[in-house]
Amino acid sequence: MQRPIRVLLAKVGLDGHDRGVKIVARALRDAGMEVIYTGLHRRPEEVIAAAAEEDVDLIGVSILSGAHLTIFPKLIDLMKKERVFGEMLLVAGGVIPEDDVARLRRLGVDAVIDQEASADELVGTVRALVEARRAAGADR
Repeated sequence: MQRPIRVLLAKVGLDGHDRGVKIVARALRDAGMEVIYTGLHRRPEEVIAAAAEEDVDLIGVSILSGAHLTIFPKLIDLMKKERVFGEMLLVAGGVIPEDDVARLRRLGVDAVIDQEASADELVGTVRALVEARRAAGADR
């Protein structure tokens, strides 16, 4: 029997709006996932250290501040240094302009979930990403 999907949710930087990420946390918990929410104003180093310590399947970062093109490269660099890039999934959520989505994907972000996504879409995306990663890991 596989363990439940473990997700770490974070708000990085000066973004102080956390209503949306709390709704996301509730939807994922209601779907049977284990969720760790790090709280507001986290540094990228804190997020990646917590994710490694908690042995999560997926890191979800909610961005409303417009700093996504600064924060996600830093998160990816830290994931590589901690040797969890490729082992843990990285998902961006919140307010991200459509023009930046492809750029984030090229950097290594596994998915970008729009702020308008329904709870079912969100849960389905997270579940599909983690199941695909677990299946790929079993094939190694």
